[in-house]
Amino acid sequence: MSEDNLSAVLYGVDDLRLEQVAIPRPGPKQVQVRVHTVGICGSDVHYWTHGSIGPFVVKEPMIVGHETSGVVSEVGSEVTHLKVGDRIAMEPGLPCKLCEHCKTGRYNLCPEMKFFATPPINGTLSRFVVHDADFCFKLPDNLSFENGALIEPLSVAIHSCRRGNVQMGHRVLVCGAGPIGVLNLLTAKAVGAGKVVITDLDEGRLALAKKLGADATINVKGKSIETVRAEIITALDYQQPQVCIECTGAQPSIETAITTTKSGGVIVLVGLGADRVDIPIIESATREVDMRGIFRYVNCYPTAIELLSSGKLDLSGLTRAHYKLEETLEAFKRTQKADVIKVFIQC
Repeated sequence: MSEDNLSAVLYGVDDLRLEQVAIPRPGPKQVQVRVHTVGICGSDVHYWTHGSIGPFVVKEPMIVGHETSGVVSEVGSEVTHLKVGDRIAMEPGLPCKLCEHCKTGRYNLCPEMKFFATPPINGTLSRFVVHDADFCFKLPDNLSFENGALIEPLSVAIHSCRRGNVQMGHRVLVCGAGPIGVLNLLTAKAVGAGKVVITDLDEGRLALAKKLGADATINVKGKSIETVRAEIITALDYQQPQVCIECTGAQPSIETAITTTKSGGVIVLVGLGADRVDIPIIESATREVDMRGIFRYVNCYPTAIELLSSGKLDLSGLTRAHYKLEETLEAFKRTQKADVIKVFIQC
């Protein structure tokens, strides 16, 4: 094995360095992974540009990256379901497995969660990493390493649609046509949504969403909430959406979701913006419009793999850019252009 373990280490705002770190060895229930592909997430970029996200602050050097696929290169003594050479996707969070949340199947809410590239936990933008074997999932032969890396953000969309209880025939509004918004569009369609309308400020993103299957796209730039609401209802054959998946975190978008969603419907708050926003809460309460948060995902990786490998969900239309690990800084700068859905780094 090469002793090369080049890694992308974030020291602080605008201080991302490529350094050699020690190659980690797996414990009894872990596997060592030769990382193949890592997708850059908006959180990675935010740590690079701001040094923190809410209470999570970069106080010491941290390897970035968490959307990861690779090949098992060493197996711990107690691991039985994986072997050297297996192609895998890595679910990046490690819960305690003992608390009430873990034992009741909602391990994403575990207060002891250790999540790749969330301070102070190192991420995966390296040649080699180790991970608990039970959070590594074998990739079918018909899935590429890029699809393996995309399983992480796709799991966010699957969890969002589950929280919204999206069902066959539902009318769905997706607010925001960025990477997570587009994946929610594709997921809602895959699980049988009747019509999906998507909104954004950027005409290029909306054009891609339309190409990928949106029934209607609405550019909200410069428009009042009342105007946007009317356009959404018109696009849905003069009916209101039963489910809204809000992926922006912007106050006007959240208000649009509340005023537009059908009485008795559901809003899923996916996007994170300001800590506090001004919303028409009486409108939500008196019409029984439920607002539900999501935090990452839970038990979604097997579903994501099945949807992709079966062909029920196709990610081939997502626009992409590709860089080598040595080009990490250029890759991070590319994400700021927002001209593609996903930037990948090959490790």
